[in-house]
Amino acid sequence: MDKGKAVMGSGRRWAVEFTDNSTSHSSRDILDPPGFTRASQEQDDSAVSKQKKDAEANWKAQKAWEVAQAPFKNLFMMAFMMWMAGSTVHLFSIGITFSALLQPINALRGVGKVFEPYKDNKVDLLVPKLVFIALNLVGLGMGIWKLNTLGLLPTHVSDWVSSLPPPQEVEYSGGGIPLY
Repeated sequence: MDKGKAVMGSGRRWAVEFTDNSTSHSSRDILDPPGFTRASQEQDDSAVSKQKKDAEANWKAQKAWEVAQAPFKNLFMMAFMMWMAGSTVHLFSIGITFSALLQPINALRGVGKVFEPYKDNKVDLLVPKLVFIALNLVGLGMGIWKLNTLGLLPTHVSDWVSSLPPPQEVEYSGGGIPLY
């Protein structure tokens, strides 16, 4: 039994003929109905494709701005964590501080990779990249400020030369009973 051909008594009510052996006209040989032009259909298709490309470009621009503003969320979290770590030098505060330094540095090193999926001729990525870099530099500045607060930055001459005495403390704060 051939595939696609009905046989009497086989129980099939219909069958599909997949081979076209007829000499009938193809759909291209048939004239278009009155009032229908193929050019207008092609223009509609091009308008739809242009709308799709514009929508995709808008989506890419929106996602690029979301990625650019993502470090802003980390700033508040990192500031809270550095505040919770305190101003004394111990393992937790050093770990938080170096995390606050390394995250922006790694983000700045990978700016091109972060914005690679959103690269398009219609999407301007310069401003989102600059915002991303600026927010990461603010995060890096917070980490450097925390290093200074902990006293781990060499800010005095005596930090570099061991023969010089350390600077005199300008202010001294103490509480309780003075012991003389």
